[in-house]
Amino acid sequence: MLNFASPNSKAVFKKMTKVEVVKVTEKRHLDDFVHFTRRHYAGCNQYVPDMEADIRNMFNKRKNSATEFALLQPFIAYSQDVPVGRIVGIINSHANEKWHTKNVRFALIEFIDDLAVSKALLEAVSAWGHEHGMTHIQGPLGITDFDKEGMLVEDFDLEGSMSSIYNYEYYPRHMEQLGFEKEVDWLQIRIQIPEEIPARYSRVSQYAREQMGLSVRKLSLKEMKEGYVKKLFDLLNTAYSPIFGFTEMTDQQVAEFADQYLPVLNLDMVPVVENQEGEVVGVAVTMPSLADALRKSGGRLWPTGWFHLLGGLKWKRSDMAEMLLVAVRPDYQGLGVNAMFFDDLIPVYHKYCIHRAETGPQLEDNVRELSQWKPLHPEFVKRRRCYVKNIH
Repeated sequence: MLNFASPNSKAVFKKMTKVEVVKVTEKRHLDDFVHFTRRHYAGCNQYVPDMEADIRNMFNKRKNSATEFALLQPFIAYSQDVPVGRIVGIINSHANEKWHTKNVRFALIEFIDDLAVSKALLEAVSAWGHEHGMTHIQGPLGITDFDKEGMLVEDFDLEGSMSSIYNYEYYPRHMEQLGFEKEVDWLQIRIQIPEEIPARYSRVSQYAREQMGLSVRKLSLKEMKEGYVKKLFDLLNTAYSPIFGFTEMTDQQVAEFADQYLPVLNLDMVPVVENQEGEVVGVAVTMPSLADALRKSGGRLWPTGWFHLLGGLKWKRSDMAEMLLVAVRPDYQGLGVNAMFFDDLIPVYHKYCIHRAETGPQLEDNVRELSQWKPLHPEFVKRRRCYVKNIH
């Protein structure tokens, strides 16, 4: 009998007598893979589930065009026919070509507190990667930089978010015991929305408008669909190009992201900065947190999940905003674009009764990005890590 401990207790799982890791090739395996987190995080108030349909679509070639250049192989671990862990191996050929690496990534890793399980899962991905000529295993990383990345290594008591990974505190201990080392760390930034726009932002924003000819626009859904989505992702591809692990989005990926996220965005919370020639030089994508709605939905749209998600978007919004991404064209970085975002968004947050905000993961060595938050008295939280290890 397996000893499933309460997720919030300090008890651990008994050692498994045998762990079997299998490739997900059948519907029942995929069902076990998708549903594993239901029991694994049952009763964990910090965990925010993914939408189960999104996990399934990740492996559907008709709905995930990244499979044209990335190999994906999900695995599930069993003991006594009971699922005890899962993982996905990813070989992103575009990333390996760009960064001159031979890396197999791992993602969606989950495991009970038994070293035999985590070891078996990571060895399965390593072996699969080795079969394809890879020399290193790294992660957690998704296919793209817009996927969830980085294992949580601090602040396990803080509420998770829809755009970042939550995991139990024993996860990083397993990684270290298995010989994985830090490759990079990310931090997230929490702020309290001030009652007034800080003077520094007002001053710099005014300079950017008057001396640089920059302006903030709020786009309509029609404008987004008729060309601005492409402009925004061209900007993202340019601005994010030097960032660790990033690979440019293809046109088909852009279309898929637009189909997925445009219906849930409030474009009043997505300021776009243009120059005098009408070129997009900056964008900030923010929205009310859907963490509570996702927890209530259990990651399922039907039968009642849609109601909770719609409520989180329309009727009962969270008082916290998620700042999903900020991008500025390289030749405009340091010229006041970020100040224009804050100058615009603070009154918008007041309008929607949003009192707090949290960014997505920011690389810890990106000093320019982290320093821009200083006037808002930021709190740096939720350190998360990408691990790496040679494949022997």
